Amino acid sequence: MSDFSLKQSGVRWLWLALLVFLADIGIKLFVMDNMGYGWANRIEVLPFFNFLYVHNYGAAFSFLSDQGGWQRWLFTGIAFVVTGMLTYWMSKLPATEKWNNIAYAIIIGGAVGNVFDRVVHGFVVDYLDFYWGTYHWPAFNLADMGICIGAAMIILDGFRKKDESK
Repeated sequence: MSDFSLKQSGVRWLWLALLVFLADIGIKLFVMDNMGYGWANRIEVLPFFNFLYVHNYGAAFSFLSDQGGWQRWLFTGIAFVVTGMLTYWMSKLPATEKWNNIAYAIIIGGAVGNVFDRVVHGFVVDYLDFYWGTYHWPAFNLADMGICIGAAMIILDGFRKKDESK
């Protein structure tokens, strides 16, 4: 019988997922309540950054946003599967394995933040607009940042030297 319990596993890091989720939803609610919709109502913050309020009916870079609505449920389903898979992986990792647990937790927090939007609103609220000259990167949000940063951490982990003695 193993001494390994859920208290010692990576699921202890789910507090970080909750933090990412709450911060993302809080910012989205603030944006929805206090900003006018669309590019015309943007707030210019820096010469390369605007704060704005737009809807994304698709996924990353508005992928499939022009479809009839089925994509909402596809992306919701994918997020549930990924969240379940990452939570399972966290349950198998020791809590001391900080790098991967942080990566998985911020992906989960971001995925759940965007799922909340899709289920409650039918779209994802985006509010960050970075640009150079007249080229604008697609608008995104804190949840998207968590997903991307977490994915990058997982990729970088593949290049890290592992201690085989563990």
